Amino acid sequence: MSLYLDVFVPPFGLLLLGALLRRHLLREEAVWAGIERLVFWVLMPALLCSAIAAVDLATLPIGGMAGAIWLSLLGGAALSLGLARLARVDHPAMTSVFQGGIRFNNLMGFAVTGSLFGAAGTSLGAITTGLIVPFAQLLTTLAFSLGGGNGISLLRALRQLALNPLLLACLAGFLLAALGGLPHGLAPLARTLGQASVALGLLCVGAALTPGALRSRLGLQLATAAIKLLLVPAMVLGLGRAFGLEPLALASALIFMALPTATTSYVMARAMGGDAPLMAALTTLEHLLAVITLPLWILILAP
Repeated sequence: MSLYLDVFVPPFGLLLLGALLRRHLLREEAVWAGIERLVFWVLMPALLCSAIAAVDLATLPIGGMAGAIWLSLLGGAALSLGLARLARVDHPAMTSVFQGGIRFNNLMGFAVTGSLFGAAGTSLGAITTGLIVPFAQLLTTLAFSLGGGNGISLLRALRQLALNPLLLACLAGFLLAALGGLPHGLAPLARTLGQASVALGLLCVGAALTPGALRSRLGLQLATAAIKLLLVPAMVLGLGRAFGLEPLALASALIFMALPTATTSYVMARAMGGDAPLMAALTTLEHLLAVITLPLWILILAP
């Protein structure tokens, strides 16, 4: 029980605190928008780059992790598209179901793996993020761009993908890791910036949740949440064991793939013609359900 409290009270407590701050103290939307930009463009890239750069890539099962993660993402994408087709929703709603089925809240993942496994958990979490982000973003970009008649340019979407700061930070981290890591002085600076990203980011996530949106299309929301929180993690667990992943690598892959969808999914839905109200509802519901499902997946991993 004490381990459970130490691992899960901080991330979910920060979500609750963010919601309370947004409601009672920091009500101005501009304040949260500024913090979100800081986390997205500076702090989170610093965390990813510094954590990946500190890893000895030769000692990690990158191939097995990539195979388990990418195949599971493809499975989640197929299930999400099948659910949208079965529910006969329009293209904007399909993109929201799609994002709800494969995207993830990496800030929560870093909070959990860091609490469970320390610095090794943070480094492996960065590697896992580096494997998930490009693939999930590419699939999501294709979902928005192909079909629906919403006028989205595939070339423009791919350009946005190429300029994604999280993707660029992951690529920079892998390059620096191959070259021996960040130089002295810059390494502790990047780590310090990265440490600030988790707390501030989770506060922003909590501030963005909208419980009032849960009343609409609850059945579709629950089915999407089942894909993201149950079926996709089950796939990565089975594939990871089939590929012979060591326990820490498997734990990192499973925890990150079992996370609720990213709150930036709502921003993307608004910007690219998705169903923003449905996306807000999915984001909120998945975070609420993850209070139960995420600890259960970690218990399954326990010896």
